[in-house]
Amino acid sequence: MGDKVIFLADIQSFYASVEKIRNSEYKDKPLVVAGDPERRSGIILAACPLAKKYGIKTAETLWEAQNKCPDLVVVRPHMQTYIDVSLAISKIMEQFTDLVEPFSIDEQFMDVTGSQKLFGNEFEIAKKVQQKIMNDTGVYARVGIGKNKILAKMACDNFAKKNETGIFKLNETNMEQLWKLPIGKMFGVGQKMEKHLQGMGIFTIGQLAKFPVGLLKKRWGINGEVLWQTANGIDYSPVTVKTHNQQKAIGHHMTLPRDYTNLDEIKIVLLELCTEVARRCRKKGYMGVTVSCGVRGASFDFPTGFHRQTTLPVASNYDLDIFNAAYQLLKQFWDKQPIRSLGVSLSNLQPSDNYQIDLFENYLRKEKLNSVFDAIWDKYGRTAIYRASSLTKAGQASERARKIGGHYK
Repeated sequence: MGDKVIFLADIQSFYASVEKIRNSEYKDKPLVVAGDPERRSGIILAACPLAKKYGIKTAETLWEAQNKCPDLVVVRPHMQTYIDVSLAISKIMEQFTDLVEPFSIDEQFMDVTGSQKLFGNEFEIAKKVQQKIMNDTGVYARVGIGKNKILAKMACDNFAKKNETGIFKLNETNMEQLWKLPIGKMFGVGQKMEKHLQGMGIFTIGQLAKFPVGLLKKRWGINGEVLWQTANGIDYSPVTVKTHNQQKAIGHHMTLPRDYTNLDEIKIVLLELCTEVARRCRKKGYMGVTVSCGVRGASFDFPTGFHRQTTLPVASNYDLDIFNAAYQLLKQFWDKQPIRSLGVSLSNLQPSDNYQIDLFENYLRKEKLNSVFDAIWDKYGRTAIYRASSLTKAGQASERARKIGGHYK
């Protein structure tokens, strides 16, 4: 039995490419999508190839980008449009194989092992996928090819994106090309891990591939072995359409529009987040027993904050149960420094149709309240009913309802 044929298809400058399709006037102009174009401190979410020629990079500030290119076109994100295009690309890929696994909004894995008799060899299929995506959506896909997901991903990130055809296959015959690259270029190695590995004398992917795996396991446990396997192109995980079906936690996080220093104001946003987590749990048919709460301080130079969790007496999907637990964590661990982001999640999930009743709590009343809230929100939308506290200047529920993933729809 031969090797599998796995693709990782990545859309070039996805958000920026979609914006150029939305408005043809931008076609030949350097363009960036920025999180908040009204503020020069806004972050660049995507830059088109023309903008990248000026040295503009994702995640730098709008102020830095505009200094590099004064004629830069700045567009705010349209998240719903990007989601729609991403789903359309999934449908295109499903015309070539039923094994399509989204990895992010602009990256998707495909297992085309069984498709070759229908559509040709791996390079022919990759070209057809590229062409179909371009014809139907107008965006350009780069395709990494490998016998597993890790090789396909690293083929795409390190070679297909720089290749004239936008297609590259990584296998045993050309692994030396990968091994020559700096260790920071390897999938799964962030800045902190890069420094750790360099401190061990590992500066290239090849040096990691040849490093004694036992020493890596001794230092980082199973993660050390995963790093070694990645460097050697070993990956046993299949492309599966069920990856996202089994949810382990449901959470909600937001970056605040300003520094919050007052506990009463933070409480308002915390309650809104807990209300949203509870609503989503009920929508998906879950209850949970572990409540996690985390905050990040406002200072980047001296980062502060915490992330802690606690256990509920019984499983719940009622917002005030989640809030009371999260609020206790906030009071216990918050250092009273200004905060800029806040998050809540519920984990250790179980089906909501099979739960233990706490005899000392009025669960029937809670269920009736939940049913009323959910019916109103389902029929009239998330802005149909608020707690009065959300109408204060600290409240963010109305603003969040206009956003997807922290950005306007």
